[in-house]
Amino acid sequence: METFLIRAIQLILSLSILVVLHEFGHFFFARLFKVRVDKFYMFFNPQFSLIRAKRINGKWEIKLLAKNVPANERPRKDAEGDIMVDAKGKPLLEPIPLNELADGDWRKYPETTEWGIGWLPLGGYCKIAGMIDESMDKAQMALPPQDWEYRSRPVWQRLPIIIGGVLVNFILAMVIYAAVLFTWGEEYLPFSEAKYGLHFSKTLNEFGLKNGDKIISVDGKAVEKRSDFVESVLIEGHQNVLVERDSNRIEVKLPADLSQKILAAEELDLVSVRHPFVIAEVSDGSPAQDAKLAMGDSIVTINGKSAFIFQDIASKLDSYKNQKIKIGFYREGKIDSAYVQVTENAKLGVAFFPASKFFNTKKTEYGFWASIPAGINMGWETLTSYTKQLKLVFSKEGAKQLGGFGSIGKMFPKTWDWQIFWSMTALLSVILAFMNFLPIPALDGGHVIFLLYEMITRRKPSEQFMEYAQSAGFFILMGLLLFANGNDIFKAIFK
Repeated sequence: METFLIRAIQLILSLSILVVLHEFGHFFFARLFKVRVDKFYMFFNPQFSLIRAKRINGKWEIKLLAKNVPANERPRKDAEGDIMVDAKGKPLLEPIPLNELADGDWRKYPETTEWGIGWLPLGGYCKIAGMIDESMDKAQMALPPQDWEYRSRPVWQRLPIIIGGVLVNFILAMVIYAAVLFTWGEEYLPFSEAKYGLHFSKTLNEFGLKNGDKIISVDGKAVEKRSDFVESVLIEGHQNVLVERDSNRIEVKLPADLSQKILAAEELDLVSVRHPFVIAEVSDGSPAQDAKLAMGDSIVTINGKSAFIFQDIASKLDSYKNQKIKIGFYREGKIDSAYVQVTENAKLGVAFFPASKFFNTKKTEYGFWASIPAGINMGWETLTSYTKQLKLVFSKEGAKQLGGFGSIGKMFPKTWDWQIFWSMTALLSVILAFMNFLPIPALDGGHVIFLLYEMITRRKPSEQFMEYAQSAGFFILMGLLLFANGNDIFKAIFK
């Protein structure tokens, strides 16, 4: 439960930062061109809001746990006082004249923005006056365009208002990457330091890579770290891997459809550096504590058989679930042994030192000025890599791996780590920027397509067409959202 809460808090905080700044991008350009912004909300607020505030006559009014302000509209009546309806029999609406609203009614002051925090932490929104989107006021849209509305602005002003969110998200990612590099630098474990070789996933084992192999190159290009290898064989589809095995060089040819096989097997850890199993921490009340194991103990045997590599020991423990085993270990240079009960999850109840504890890592430090171009480059490389990965989604196996908020949450660590948190936030910022730029109605990219059409043809798409397109895009997005989160639920229940 504690792990779930830590991940949930990280996810909500990260998305809150990204969504607020994304919407601020729209807000900034809208106000720059003197377009009114009716509402700016962090999180969604169906029916009521946790907090809402508005500046009225120079003073701030703040409401807590308050019902939302109703739309400024009423049924339109004809000269005889009868309610008018459209062709479908639905009542026609019209804005309520401001002079008919009470002085304390927030709707009487449309020139200022309503700020708020909703109760549903799934996003946020910036409601721009005169814009055809999911939050538009149909009564106001039925009237001629006003000077302060989005729809009255020329294309060259509407375009930056639309792309402002994407622009801010991408710039934000580069700023965060630069800050991370400046604060912590860049550190990784080169394959050349892997004294005991590498450990591969089951699928990679099946296609010729053996645990203990040392990777030299892929398709003739030297590979220095894990991320380079994964991108090369999984995303770029390179097949020829040169490895060192028992002092000999051997070329292994991977299948062309390796990515689909990896996705079908749902393997996340494709390759890792093999390292000794040395205990870093013993959990309270665990089998390891009962056996009096301690930090620094180095496991070297299981039931009398040699086993000192962490990955090999983890594999062996899987076959000893709910059994008591005898482990041999070194403590302060002396060999000792103990009987330990393996849990039903094949665990001993210990944390272990990572590979970086035993091998030399490669670390690059960045000064303030050097971190800026390095952060920009990292942001661009992340966007390029993510774009390449999308091709995996458009396949049977890839679609099954689509995940929602649960999958995103699992990307954060089980314990709070600011370096990982900010790195993950930067990655999500790149993803949010890219996804919002897809040419789907209801997304920023869809609006851009319509604006480009207007620039080329010199005419706007009809408002009716825009409304239909907006509705269609909204249903597409809801369908994708339900599908992705449905995958998470299915995996949680059945896998």
